[in-house]
Amino acid sequence: MTKTKVWILAILIVPFFMVSCNTEEDPPAEVNEAELLVEWMESPTSPAADYGNGGLAIKSAEAVHTLDEADQVTIIDIRSAADFADGHIDGAVNKTPAEVRDYIDGLASYNEISIVCYTGQTAGWLTSLLQLAGYKDVYAMKFGMSSWHADFDKWSGNTATIRDFVADVSPKGDETELPSLSTGFETAEEIFDARWDVVLAEGFGAAAISNSDVYDNLSNYYIINYWPNAEYLDPGHIQGAIQYTPSEDLKLNAFLKTLPTDKTIVVYCYTGQNSARVAAYLRMIGYDAKSLKFGANGMIYDDMTKSQWSAGAIMGYDHTGM
Repeated sequence: MTKTKVWILAILIVPFFMVSCNTEEDPPAEVNEAELLVEWMESPTSPAADYGNGGLAIKSAEAVHTLDEADQVTIIDIRSAADFADGHIDGAVNKTPAEVRDYIDGLASYNEISIVCYTGQTAGWLTSLLQLAGYKDVYAMKFGMSSWHADFDKWSGNTATIRDFVADVSPKGDETELPSLSTGFETAEEIFDARWDVVLAEGFGAAAISNSDVYDNLSNYYIINYWPNAEYLDPGHIQGAIQYTPSEDLKLNAFLKTLPTDKTIVVYCYTGQNSARVAAYLRMIGYDAKSLKFGANGMIYDDMTKSQWSAGAIMGYDHTGM
């Protein structure tokens, strides 16, 4: 073969291999599931758009009773079947948390839904998940059945003044990455559905912790004081707790990424109802987050000037059973 023919052949072959190499499919980019999920949940077009990171959708027993009298509310009681049988609001339906979404979907229509539990804390957790999924006009009943009638009171025995709060300031953590999620899905909607099922299956028990467990070793936890800064300073806070402003700080463009992924996060508020809501949200993202049960009411009850449980919160309304 002449040198000329060899050069011609080389000219023809090299581009062929270059084209062949370039047409090979590149491996798909790895999906940052948590980042994708949070961006989607914070987007104004997602079902969770009205959720935010702020106050719990909550209504008092008095407000629920007024709506019930006007036949304007569907009451879903998520206590155990045995406790429901012992006594409940007339007309309420008894469902497990896992059954609630299908039950709501099966309703032809509804004006408003009230989620009812023992103290309002489990209801706060479940209401949070329902809000994230886009359900509107769904509320947790404040203080739960404890506020409906004294027969159901599980609050009074859980208030206490047993802890000393401090006023010194602890800084937020350094910014880091969001938790690593591995649902295997690539769209935010699919990731959301998978995480929603996981958090629901874990139940509120996995998302709650007592103040005695926390105080056994404060350094084990990253503790969030979920109050405005003025209240963080007065009445003070748990030693080492870090202040995060409700409705503002637990967002991507704020301080969400200052939360650690290698430590249990404990969130507390005044009653445990709003912190239950926040814990549900953080668990959706993949954080090991827990709500401190009964909040400040179980730690500094006598020093509280707001959101304090009292016998005056017990309305004495009629109910079935007991």
